[in-house]
Amino acid sequence: MAPRRPRLPLVLALALALPWLPSRPPAAAALPLAPGPRREVLAAALQRLREVFDIEELPPDVLPRKKPPQFMVDLFNKVADANGITRAPGLLQGNVVRSFEDRDQHHFYFDISAMERGEQMLKAEFRVFKLKKKALARRSDSSHFCKVEVYELLESGSKPQKKHLIASRLLSLYTEGWEVFNVTQTVSKWVGNSSYNHGFLITTTHVFNNRIEHNLVKFAKSQGALQESRNAFLVLFTNSHKRRSSSFVPSSASRFIEKQRPRAAEVPSTTGQGAACHRRELYVDFRAIGWSGWIIYPSGYNAFYCRGTCLFPLGENQNATNHATVQSIVHTLKLSQDVSTPCCVPDELKSLNLLYFDDKENVVLKNYKDMVATRCGCH
Repeated sequence: MAPRRPRLPLVLALALALPWLPSRPPAAAALPLAPGPRREVLAAALQRLREVFDIEELPPDVLPRKKPPQFMVDLFNKVADANGITRAPGLLQGNVVRSFEDRDQHHFYFDISAMERGEQMLKAEFRVFKLKKKALARRSDSSHFCKVEVYELLESGSKPQKKHLIASRLLSLYTEGWEVFNVTQTVSKWVGNSSYNHGFLITTTHVFNNRIEHNLVKFAKSQGALQESRNAFLVLFTNSHKRRSSSFVPSSASRFIEKQRPRAAEVPSTTGQGAACHRRELYVDFRAIGWSGWIIYPSGYNAFYCRGTCLFPLGENQNATNHATVQSIVHTLKLSQDVSTPCCVPDELKSLNLLYFDDKENVVLKNYKDMVATRCGCH
């Protein structure tokens, strides 16, 4: 017999049950909206979920027609398990990683306008794939390397003249692979004033028999779906200081929640006092919410929740604070009529990581604090 999934809290359960309520409903949705207070509750629940995940506008459904950069997928797998739970804190530099596609036919240009206001940039990397050059016969060992220079373009146009050198290095002519350039200082300037952003230019110089040869080496440009995995992209490591705004639930909706909230089922116990404080499953399914079209990983996660009694005597496995222990004694001895039992709440939380497409189809990896209850205790 399959184990019963515990009942979700009402507001979340209602939100998960109706994927046709977001601000961008599916075109095929034909179900009528529930009238009156119930509609207000559902709308408020989904709005609150969007606030928790810092989503102002729901991104477009871009899966599965678009593939994220493999670098971003590998980074997600490094910092999180398959459910998005952080493996170990401190692996990410900042709490947001944003990747931007190359959007220019001639040079390398990245539209970074999707950054949030107040978002602090920590590091910027320009990642470009160097294509392998066919070996030329009868060339000395000294000819196996070329000089690669990365410039910031100071003006727009197909053939800009003004540029500023950012980085320079020697590369082998006959190897291929990803090259990463630190462009933090340059991109910081672009974040402060987008009018400075004209993109990057890469030049290569090769000296053979005292003759200078330019641009022998090529770097991959956007070439459609077949070469999508080699497209150049810009990666920003940032800190988002955006504070979640408190949610406003209309008074009628609040009354509706109180009236409709189901009573928690009593768990059988040999003492007749109910089960002691413990952790139970609470699975959040992004498909049910209607977010699976833009969230890449994970498809959902187990947030867990805490439930049970905190009656005297509190055992060691209930992770009780000293204050909770004293409170349980006062309640048991009825030393004060106004003192209730301590509450069963999460006392250890882990962060959740999401890999998703934003509203401009850029791929973002974001870390959300305090999303998964890993331990419960009496407080």
